[in-house]
Amino acid sequence: MRLDRFTATVVAAVLACGAGASAQELVSARTSATPEIDGMIDAAWDAATPTAVTVDQHPYKSNTYDGVMKSTVTLRALHDDATLYMLIQWDDPTQSLERFPWVKQEDGAWKQRKNPDDTGHENTFYEDKFAVLWDINARGFAKKGCAAACHMAEGGMIDGIEAKSPGRKFTVAEGQTIDMWHWKSVRSQPVGMFDDQYIDHNTDAAKSGGWGRHGDSKTGGGYSNNVSEDKKTPAFMSADGSTGAFWLAKADAVPFSDSFKPGDVLPGIVVSPFEGSRGDIASAAVWADGKWTVELRRALVTGGDNAAAQDVQFSDLSKTYPFGVAVFDNAAIDHTYHEGALTLKFGG
Repeated sequence: MRLDRFTATVVAAVLACGAGASAQELVSARTSATPEIDGMIDAAWDAATPTAVTVDQHPYKSNTYDGVMKSTVTLRALHDDATLYMLIQWDDPTQSLERFPWVKQEDGAWKQRKNPDDTGHENTFYEDKFAVLWDINARGFAKKGCAAACHMAEGGMIDGIEAKSPGRKFTVAEGQTIDMWHWKSVRSQPVGMFDDQYIDHNTDAAKSGGWGRHGDSKTGGGYSNNVSEDKKTPAFMSADGSTGAFWLAKADAVPFSDSFKPGDVLPGIVVSPFEGSRGDIASAAVWADGKWTVELRRALVTGGDNAAAQDVQFSDLSKTYPFGVAVFDNAAIDHTYHEGALTLKFGG
């Protein structure tokens, strides 16, 4: 019954936007009732007014992508004296959890499922993801939103470097940064976290393969590819020998020993909780009836190494904070996003 009431409220909000209300502003309601971060909608969220935004833009056209071309993202926000809570829902008809899984072949060899597109990126055997980008001090973000950090070279040059890959992310000037909250259904959600990242001005691919995109400072944990040194087999397996999962908890991992039969599936990724600033954002998610529901919790003001440059700081609740969102439907980099920026405003 709670889900029905929530859906009715969202429909009302969308209709209101069509009647002239702004869909660009998300208002966080002050709360004394802490929502449980479990991917379910509890009574605490009744105090928050939903904002709906359509994502229908794509950074490039892939020759293999057959996922979501358009989706509606619905956002709610709550806060207390120390913490921001967000509830995020979006339409996605498929729950995608395969991320390069290993499959034993009939001849005894092991092969990872892959189907890269013409840019070398995966849109088939990959995980669902969701991104929230927050302006820290990046020129153009308040007007352009996520597009301020996304650069399409289309075979040309970026800062004197040939850029063959679409959608490279970096800011326009030294010292400018963007906070990136990246939810990943396989690499981060199994440990109950968003992957807390940031974007700076780096355009030197030798320094970072992600160009301006980096993970926040961490002291341990995270994820790694489950692949042997010779890249012919998994490096690890579950201690109980189980098959079929798409991720492996590091705490349960033992060295790979092949006693499996053809068709058995082993995870392509090993995961453990982020330690340090990269683990600032707690989350939980549920996929049901063609929709993802994700809840998150983050401190209004974070600490740790380089927090000022890596994290948006909600230190002044009288200000508004520009942000943008994007949906990834089992795609490495292809995604749907919206034009312009949304803003978060804190209510009393």
